[in-house]
Amino acid sequence: MLSHEDNLMLTRTNAGTPMGELFRSYWIPVLLSQEVPERDGPPVRVKVLGEELIAFRDSEGTVALIEPRCSHRGANLFFGRNEGGGIRCAYHGWKFDARGECLDMPTMPSETAARLGEKARIRAYPTREWGDFVWAYMGARQPAPELPQMEFALLPASHRHVSKKFQECNWAQAAEGGVDTAHFSFLHQPVASGDDELAEKAARATRGYSQKTMSADHVRWMRDDARPRYEVRKHGSGLVLAASRRAGPGEHYWRIAQYLMPAHGYTPSATEGQTYHGQTWIPIDDESCWIYVYSWNPTRPLTDEERASYRSGGAVYPEMDANWMPLRHRGNDYLIDRRMQRSENFTGIVGVSEQDAAIQDSQGRIADRTRELLGPTDIGVAQFRRFMLDAAKTLAAGGTPPGLADAAAYHVRGGGIVAPADAGLEEVMKMRFGDELGRVRATASEPVASR
Repeated sequence: MLSHEDNLMLTRTNAGTPMGELFRSYWIPVLLSQEVPERDGPPVRVKVLGEELIAFRDSEGTVALIEPRCSHRGANLFFGRNEGGGIRCAYHGWKFDARGECLDMPTMPSETAARLGEKARIRAYPTREWGDFVWAYMGARQPAPELPQMEFALLPASHRHVSKKFQECNWAQAAEGGVDTAHFSFLHQPVASGDDELAEKAARATRGYSQKTMSADHVRWMRDDARPRYEVRKHGSGLVLAASRRAGPGEHYWRIAQYLMPAHGYTPSATEGQTYHGQTWIPIDDESCWIYVYSWNPTRPLTDEERASYRSGGAVYPEMDANWMPLRHRGNDYLIDRRMQRSENFTGIVGVSEQDAAIQDSQGRIADRTRELLGPTDIGVAQFRRFMLDAAKTLAAGGTPPGLADAAAYHVRGGGIVAPADAGLEEVMKMRFGDELGRVRATASEPVASR
């Protein structure tokens, strides 16, 4: 469990808090590029790390991320007109560019406008488009770090799919669900009597996700061994979180996740050649978050079938409306079906993403970790918490937390493998990834990295 003080540090991300300053030290996704598709198009509201902002794409194609308050009379620039390299306030016509500079004060004499120029500036954050996301750097340290060299963003657009989903709980408890692979023995399990029924019901319960990434054997191994053995390793940008279960005679089934600073997680299921999935948990405020979701295949373009599946709620994507709001949510109890829970799957909820959200949200909008009773299968969660708290303390003391000075350390993979029972983690990592920490070694069959 955590102390009350550590839980506050882990979960509070407004400006001036230790965790809030940690998040602000990194480039983080704040929008999908498709949310601001056109130059001089309408602005959109953005709330991130407790800050109310607006974003718009200017005449040159740059995405601006600025505070919405006009420095003249405080009118909200969301109602402004995006034109000619900046957004013009609808109240009295003051105009601001992507750097927050006031370009025009039509209600002021020119000499007064020149004198007030610096005072009229509003807060603005630099942005970059990378992997079909809009990333922002909200930190004070200069120069800004490099963008994280995450594999999905390095590949051509044809090899990836990106989206986002809204979740109604603190970012940390959602992220903990990503590093806790033990829960697959229950939360995502079908209720079945035989292997054929197991595979069929697993595919229905997870909306095809298990069928695409795991065989009936994989599902059965997770069902039959509810106490995976955890091992955690640190690397330049985060943590490797590996869990092994008993598999066939003389074998173990390993599921290996990656957690990358400050809030990126790679799922542990993909085997060699399969499509990988990742999620990034970005706080809206202390009680809700946007989860940026991405899938990629290093060796081939994604198929139309895969993309259609993701758009309709397959893999780690929920069924959503046009505003990326899940159709199953806190307000409707995730459409839980008690008859389904008795005969089909463990939760009575359809979809891996929805099952995760339901159980994470059920802990409260901010979980009280002082009342937990942790055990051996919670090692990954405990290590994640300590890692994040240590990083925040390192930054507060003037140090450099993991990943900030090593963008290449983000070029890693997670995934699954069946290995000999006597193989240790380092050997298993080399078998699966060719590297003891999951670092990507480029091959001739993989496409050239591009932005």
